[in-house]
Amino acid sequence: MSFPNPDDILNFILTIEPDEGMYKGGAFHFNFAVNQNFPHDPPKVKCSQKIYHPNIDLEGNVCLNILREDWKPVLNLNAVIVGMQFLFLEPNASDPLNKEAADDLRQNRDAFKRNVRTSMGGGAVRGVQYERVMK
Repeated sequence: MSFPNPDDILNFILTIEPDEGMYKGGAFHFNFAVNQNFPHDPPKVKCSQKIYHPNIDLEGNVCLNILREDWKPVLNLNAVIVGMQFLFLEPNASDPLNKEAADDLRQNRDAFKRNVRTSMGGGAVRGVQYERVMK
């Protein structure tokens, strides 16, 4: 975690660096904005990079159930962070924001893995150019 403004602990950047799975070796940055209604409202989470992932669209929006309909005030930021880490271990093609990536994952897992590697290295997948996120 990093805090761009040390006086504002409600807005921070979380970096996820998976050490296993298809996204191993990448560094992914998420902007967290916690509003004054927390814990009654979930934090707003957005990826600051364009990544090839079925549950993160090209604008950085994140599809994670506990950030939307399944949010409960008993949940905390740690639950969100664990959920985010799980998205990188087990991408979910059943509830996609990036339908093309989800289709690739469902239809050909090996091709999906190659696309993940290409995108993480800064290459283009399906006509979309990605920035390099490899550590």
